[in-house]
Amino acid sequence: MRFSLPDHKILVQEIALPILWGDMDSLGHVNNTVYFRYMEQARVSWIATLNGQVNTADEGPVIANTFCNFYRPLVFPGDLVVRLYVANPGRTSIDTFVAIERRDDPGVIYAEGGATLVWVSMTDGRPLPLPGFIRALEGHPPALPGSDTPPALPRA
Repeated sequence: MRFSLPDHKILVQEIALPILWGDMDSLGHVNNTVYFRYMEQARVSWIATLNGQVNTADEGPVIANTFCNFYRPLVFPGDLVVRLYVANPGRTSIDTFVAIERRDDPGVIYAEGGATLVWVSMTDGRPLPLPGFIRALEGHPPALPGSDTPPALPRA
């Protein structure tokens, strides 16, 4: 089964990550589980950029589902460009999508994936409304270098 990234997504974060020797498995390429860590780091960096932290003692994000399409193997050494997109904000959740490229092979997608984030109470695990810093990106520090204001969230 292959999942596609929606056309109506918006770019909110771009980070550079190194491919580490320890990211590879015995087959000589980056282990599949590591791609999920790359995607996680993009999400965590984005939320921390907007809020100064990822979660508080009271509330924070959890993952409801996740997927990854592997197109080309990544191998050490190298640097990645990881782009995070968002779409489909709901009352308590938002979809995130990631595209992973090698810096030395621009425009070639090595993997794409995504996750649905649900904002929850840390005391009882029940869903909470998305925080204002995610719902209203305008007025917050830019998520992308050189951007004046991050764009508004698209509606599905």
